[in-house]
Amino acid sequence: MHLFRTKSVEQTLAETGDSERKLVRTLGVWDLAMMGVAVAVGAGIFSVGAQAIAYHAGPAAILSFLIAGIVCGAAVMCYAEFASMIPVAGSAYTFTYTTMGELVAWVIGWDLILEMLMAGSVIAKYWGVYLNDFLHLIGWNTTTQVQVGGLTIDLAPLVIVAFFTVLLVLGTRLSTRVDGALTVLKIGIVLFVVIAGFFYVKASNFTPFIPPEQPASSVRGASASGAMMQPLWQWMTGMKPTVYGVPGILSGAALVFFAFLGFDVVATASEETKDPGLNVPRGIALGMSLVTVLYMLVAVVTTGMVSYKQLAKADSPSLATGFELAGATWAAKIISLGIVIGLTTVVMVLLLGLTRVVFAMSRDGLLPRGLSKVGKHGTPARLQIAVGLIVALVASCFDIDILADMVNIGTLSAFTLVALGIPIMRRKRPDLPRAFRMPGNPWVPVLIALANFWLMLNLSVLTWLRFLVWLAIGFMIYFGYSYRHSRLGNGELVDHLPGGAGVRAYASTSSVSAASSPDSSVPVSPASTSPTVGSVDGE
Repeated sequence: MHLFRTKSVEQTLAETGDSERKLVRTLGVWDLAMMGVAVAVGAGIFSVGAQAIAYHAGPAAILSFLIAGIVCGAAVMCYAEFASMIPVAGSAYTFTYTTMGELVAWVIGWDLILEMLMAGSVIAKYWGVYLNDFLHLIGWNTTTQVQVGGLTIDLAPLVIVAFFTVLLVLGTRLSTRVDGALTVLKIGIVLFVVIAGFFYVKASNFTPFIPPEQPASSVRGASASGAMMQPLWQWMTGMKPTVYGVPGILSGAALVFFAFLGFDVVATASEETKDPGLNVPRGIALGMSLVTVLYMLVAVVTTGMVSYKQLAKADSPSLATGFELAGATWAAKIISLGIVIGLTTVVMVLLLGLTRVVFAMSRDGLLPRGLSKVGKHGTPARLQIAVGLIVALVASCFDIDILADMVNIGTLSAFTLVALGIPIMRRKRPDLPRAFRMPGNPWVPVLIALANFWLMLNLSVLTWLRFLVWLAIGFMIYFGYSYRHSRLGNGELVDHLPGGAGVRAYASTSSVSAASSPDSSVPVSPASTSPTVGSVDGE
């Protein structure tokens, strides 16, 4: 069985020439940067950060954010190199298919579906939670939740998912414009939080900066209590569940990694980006820089406003909780309104990313081919609607905490394999032009992979068990359907664009011309200059 058969870059690029499955290139650097900020600034700043402070690291959650930011930033640099030479929908799935083979690519694609399905559902769920919080803060005793038998269903996620599903069906450019406007508003709210919060900062709240390690059972609400909820590495080594101290900083980093989720989603939009060889790396770098600065500022303010011990006593710690405990109830109202507006942007990007991963896997035949057909607006409309329905149902019916941890492990597994793919692709295809090159190959990518895997080990035992069940389901689908329907395995892929010159020959020509150009330090990828691959009419 050829489980590790690899798809060439030429075959991957050639698939974008299928007129029934061709996405429209309309996005620029600013669109991609805003997409990254839109999806990353939301859950982390407004909810997960406070939980890391309360239940994991105390004031040292600032270091948790720093560690997670460095690991995520280094990982997305690997994405940037791949996206600059293979600007095709699918992100880590597509990159892995060209380096480690079909089976590993399937695992990553299946993980990405998990990541984005769970993340989209988490954020839609949070949107409903904060909407209800805001309504209660302003004195409206109403709720968006209804009881159906013994099941509690929240209608709010249904509304927000339906809204962005319609926008995405009408076109990616339109969606990103709406998302961009809301993102600018969200950045303004975050800056308000920072400025207002500094007036309530007390130096005493930073002491001790790293609280002494203590049993998780002694902290009310700590997620690490119980064998199944402690980090996997603690369970494997027989350690008792603990919080705070150095282990708390590391488990906090694994938790707040969720806050940086999003930049791998930006890579899924490579096929819809103008001049992707240059714009994708630049967009990712700009967005990541903005997000890291915002997170560090908010982490400092949150830890300085209120003691981590007070946060740990709250039923559901958040930024709004911090302002309330500091006596600024007026600020909590504004923050709650801002969160309701701001979280909408995250939903859109995750719906886009999830659809593009399924789209790429469908185009390869690993999922039913009918899912990858595009409509008159140049978007996979039927697939987008189906994805929206599933996300809305999951968000309305499942618990937030269960969903959030599944997002983290799906993201980290994808980051790990993409980082390992850098040295593999450098060895396999050194001839390919790269508009961006990850420095320090091969040791830096390997260290990045190890760092991501270490963060995976800091996730709970129960999360790992759920992850293994998800993988088992994925293997059943692969061997029951995908392996037999793979277009690569059935010899259906070509290494040239329909009606155009071969991509392999074009890549060679592009490499020579880039090397001889006056600015040879910035080579141009084939996809960024080819009239067939890179220049598709806008909407």
